[in-house]
Amino acid sequence: MELNPSKNLNNPFRALRHRSFALYWTGMCISLIGTWMQNIAQPWLAYTLTDSPLLLSLVNAMQYMPMMLFSLFAGVLVDRFPKKNILLVTQSASLVITLALAVLVRLGNVKYWHILVAATALGFVNTLDMPTRHSFVIEMVGKEDLMNAIALNSSVFNIARILGPGIAGLVMSVAGVAACFYVNSISFAAVIIVLLFIKPINSGTAQQTQKRLWDEVKDGLRYIRKEALLFKTIIIVLIVGTFGMNLSVIAPVFAKIVLHQKETGYGFLMSFMGVGSFIGAMVIASMSVYGPKKKILTLFPILLGLASFFTAFTKMYFLTAFGMALMGFFFVTFSSTANTILQYNVTDEYRGRVMSVYTLVFAGTTPIGNLFAGTVTDRLGAPAGLIGCGIMTLAPILLLFFIGRKHGRIHRIS
Repeated sequence: MELNPSKNLNNPFRALRHRSFALYWTGMCISLIGTWMQNIAQPWLAYTLTDSPLLLSLVNAMQYMPMMLFSLFAGVLVDRFPKKNILLVTQSASLVITLALAVLVRLGNVKYWHILVAATALGFVNTLDMPTRHSFVIEMVGKEDLMNAIALNSSVFNIARILGPGIAGLVMSVAGVAACFYVNSISFAAVIIVLLFIKPINSGTAQQTQKRLWDEVKDGLRYIRKEALLFKTIIIVLIVGTFGMNLSVIAPVFAKIVLHQKETGYGFLMSFMGVGSFIGAMVIASMSVYGPKKKILTLFPILLGLASFFTAFTKMYFLTAFGMALMGFFFVTFSSTANTILQYNVTDEYRGRVMSVYTLVFAGTTPIGNLFAGTVTDRLGAPAGLIGCGIMTLAPILLLFFIGRKHGRIHRIS
C-alpha cells in the first residue's frame, strides 16, 4: 500500500476524525482505566492472600490459558458474525464477572480460588473479545487511517496504564481492594453504551460458509504459512509475547521485596511503565503516515531484553521506574508495529483468523511466560525473574536475526 507522507503529516490524531472511532476510543479510555485498576488490584490481592509468587503466576496464567487453547477457533467466529454484536456480548459478560468478584471482596468472603475462577472466566471472554476488537478497527476508519488508529488504540491503553495503577494504589490504600473491582465492573458500561451509537463505515460482511470449524482454522493457518511476511511477524510476536513482558508477575514481588514498597508505591511503579508505553504509542501514531517499519520487528525486542537486564539490577525506586518505562516503550512500539504489519497485509476474508493467531501468540502464550517468570522469581527472586525473561527474549530474536542476515530473507512491508 502506497502512503502519502505529505497528507496529515503532523496530525497523530487523524483517525479521530471518524466519529465512530472517536466514540469508541473515548469509551475504551474510560473502560481501560477500570481494567488497569483491576490489573493492579488482582495480583496484589492474590499475593496478599497466598504470599506465593508461584500461586500469583497461576492466576495470571489461568486468565490467559483460554486464549492459548481456543484463540484459533475464536477467529473463525469473528469472521462469521458481526463484530459489533460480538463486542456487546463480551463487554456485558466482563461487567457481570467483575461485579461478582467485587461483591465477594467487599463482603470479606473472597478466597484464592474465587480469584482463580474469575480470572479464568475473564480469560474465556477475552479470547473472543481481543481478536474482535483488533479486527473491528478497520471497519471504523478504513485502511488509510488503520496504522494511526492502531497506535491511538495503543495510546489509550497506555493512558489507562499510566492513570489506572496510580489511582488503584491510592484507592486500595483508602477504600480497599474491592473498590477497584467495582470501578472496573461499572466502566464496562461505557463501552457498551458507546457501541450502541457506532455505525461502521466498512461493514466487514460476515463470511457465509459450509466449512467445518476446524477446516476454517486450518485454512487460516495455511494462509499465514504461505505469506512469508505474516509468518515471520507471527514468530517474532510469539517470542516477545511469551517472555518479553511478565511484569504482572514480577513487579509486585520486586516492589515489595526489593524496593520495600506498599500498595501506592507499587501502583505508581506500574504507572511509570505506562508512561513509557504511552510515549511509544504516540511515536508510532506520529510515524503512521509513513507506514510500519520492518526494522522495529527485530531491533526493539532486542532493546526490550536489554531494558529487562537493566531493571533487574536496580535497587533505587526511580531507577526501577525508569527501567520499566523503557520496557514499556520498546514493547508497545514493537507490538503496534507488528499489529499494523499483519493488518496491512491480510485480506478481509482472513482478518479475524489472522488476528486470532496474533492474539494467541501475543497474549495466549502468557501462561507459559507467567509460569516461567513465577517459577524463577519464586526460587531465585524478582531480579532473576527479569534476567530470565530477558534472556528468553534476546536469545531467539538474535538467532532469527543472524539466520535472516545469512540467508538474505528480507521482505518488504509496503
